[in-house]
Amino acid sequence: MKPSDFKMPLLRTKGLSVINDRICHLAKYVTPEFPFSFPAWNHPDIFGNSNPVKIEFCSGNGQWIAQRAIDDPSTNWVAVEMKYGRTRKIWSKIKNLGLKNLFVVNGEGESASQLYFPKNSVQEIYINFPDPWPKRHHERHRIVKTSFVKIMADLLTENGTVTIVTDDLFYSEWTLKTFKDSPDFISNIPFPHCTTDWQNYGNSFFEALWREKGRSIIYHKFQKAMK
Repeated sequence: MKPSDFKMPLLRTKGLSVINDRICHLAKYVTPEFPFSFPAWNHPDIFGNSNPVKIEFCSGNGQWIAQRAIDDPSTNWVAVEMKYGRTRKIWSKIKNLGLKNLFVVNGEGESASQLYFPKNSVQEIYINFPDPWPKRHHERHRIVKTSFVKIMADLLTENGTVTIVTDDLFYSEWTLKTFKDSPDFISNIPFPHCTTDWQNYGNSFFEALWREKGRSIIYHKFQKAMK
């Protein structure tokens, strides 16, 4: 199936949140007149089982997470992607590859996590090649920031982890500082708390693009701190 084969649900065209055919479409604004309740991961509309849940934010066209879902069928994988066109590409992969353990959330990652996702329910979080938003006045647009780090800690189960991958040195430094300032996480990688060597991590469109341009890929991994 092609991405264009996906037809927008009628409720979504009216600006309402809806779950339909392996995609949760989240409206930008939720009003009291049309409330939306996100079900548990084991709900039949999502996974229908209690397998471990792992989330990728900024999933792009879904190349990385689709392969992970193939390689690890006993895990439930959630792709969070804000752009509708990219969401449809992930949906197409779900259909063509028969991936019952992959679900897509079409919405903004921080608000989706804070408002809807069950707390203490996710084993691992991945953020692959987020937009670095390098200018100072764009700081609030970065997905890695103090508010979201706290939200991720609330999402994770005990000893859960966050892995962040970037080709941007500035964003790597920003990531390290943000997590260092958080009491909720410790680095899983020895000093300097990042590495350019991660065998069999998986491939994505952006990783292939930046490697072709000669850029180094920088990996970070943080573990939820024990309280």
